[in-house]
Amino acid sequence: MPADPRRPAVIVAATPTPNGDLHLGHLAGPYLAADVYARHLRSTGRPVVYTTCTDDSQSYVLATARRQGVPPQHLAATSTAAIARSLDALGISTGGLPPIGDTYRRTVVDFVSALHAAGRLRRRRVRLPYARNAGVHLYDGLLSGTCPTCLSESSGGACEACGHPNTFDELLDVRYSLDPDDPVEPREVEILVLPTEGYRDRLTEYYARHTPGWRPHARQLIAELLAGPLSDIPVTVPGTWGIPAPFPETPGQILYPWIEAMPASIYSTWWSRSRSTAAADEVDAHWRAATDTELVYFHGYDNVYHWGLVDLVMLMAHGDRYVLPSANVCNEFYELAGAKFSTSRNHLVRGHEVLADVPRDLLRFYLALTAPEYQRTTFDRAALPSIVQNRLVDPWNRLSRALDGVLDAAGVPDRLPASAEGRRRATTIADRFRTWYELPAFSLGQLADTLGTQVGRLAAEAESLAGTAGVGDLVVQVRALIAGAAPLLIDTAAIAHGDGWGGPDPAAAPETVAALRLPPLAGVGARRDRRLPVS
Repeated sequence: MPADPRRPAVIVAATPTPNGDLHLGHLAGPYLAADVYARHLRSTGRPVVYTTCTDDSQSYVLATARRQGVPPQHLAATSTAAIARSLDALGISTGGLPPIGDTYRRTVVDFVSALHAAGRLRRRRVRLPYARNAGVHLYDGLLSGTCPTCLSESSGGACEACGHPNTFDELLDVRYSLDPDDPVEPREVEILVLPTEGYRDRLTEYYARHTPGWRPHARQLIAELLAGPLSDIPVTVPGTWGIPAPFPETPGQILYPWIEAMPASIYSTWWSRSRSTAAADEVDAHWRAATDTELVYFHGYDNVYHWGLVDLVMLMAHGDRYVLPSANVCNEFYELAGAKFSTSRNHLVRGHEVLADVPRDLLRFYLALTAPEYQRTTFDRAALPSIVQNRLVDPWNRLSRALDGVLDAAGVPDRLPASAEGRRRATTIADRFRTWYELPAFSLGQLADTLGTQVGRLAAEAESLAGTAGVGDLVVQVRALIAGAAPLLIDTAAIAHGDGWGGPDPAAAPETVAALRLPPLAGVGARRDRRLPVS
């Protein structure tokens, strides 16, 4: 059933860690998918906020900065600027990255302080790994070892391979990431936690309603987590990089970075939508349950535990104050030469490197076509030109040339009649695109495949036209094609709409259509059309 066209939507892509620029593994995952979904909803008239913000408090920022010999504040600032440029270069329509300043920190502190005041947090004496020579407690990016669930190499917090948490002293073969030779031992420390088991009944009910629409791998992980005891969520940890914990029970500790994700998303929603009109004490207005907002997360499999369980408990702990996510759209890893992209190993390709000679629409198409939705897929720079040329550019330009040829013929009126059959086919095109735009079936890969299939079919139809008969039926279908492709081929759609292909409802199938020409696509290596927008 189509969503209420008046219902507001908040779309959140996983918050990027500012310990370096984004690479194509990041961009091909949550950021492009969320952008396409947001653009589709906007095209239907829905009020949409698509947002994210950097998670500056992550220990990975501190670890990377120390490896590079730079202050972590400097690394976070330069990385945030690079991330913003990368998102803009690929046309990711978040409207910018919000500053991590006083309002951000106040939003986070207010969010957790409300839980403390309501008695939701508990003191726990836990064992944390401790680097003896460095004199620091280890968590997340400061820690490496072996996952106790799948025996893969893992950082602290959660395992990238199997997705299971390894909180506190559960990681095996532990090492200090910055100095593997520094002896590591468990030491007891008292922290504040949010006990997850108390939310089991509510979690079970939520998952019963929502996970049937999740992708299978994420759904399986949730089932595995529910089958055992649920780990307490650390709220504070002993550390120096992050937001100081505001609680008298934990002097000198910081807030655990992962519990910032929900107040961070609340803050970035406010910043993106109404920072010029809403007071700072109303930052969470767009997340309150009374708004009936459709909240959708886009993230990678390695974040299912955090975005699919930890963050859900963080919202539930506030009672009925906040909306809960309607969907979690999870992608797998995008690989390069058979291994996942890795900033630390410099095994990566940056978006700007490919965009130097690949038009943005073609890169978006290729990333969508090869998106790692249900399993790992591979970015192949050598194969990209031939794939986009054969699947999109050549048939698109054949269609453009054939349409030009027909319209150049004498006697073509300014408006062309479309038969009932032509309008039916246009509606079918719109319906096929809509199938893959809407949840839970949303799929970048199927969208790109549908686009390639319809372009090829319409090119053949255009080349078979004799005279001007049937031109209206062709044009009404091309109109539906452009509307369906618009959230993906953003630059081409902008040109087409400027040339008259848009309108109040470009996906509709009217009885007469304007005799318009289809803008051609530039191939790999071509310079951008000067008419293209910056983002």
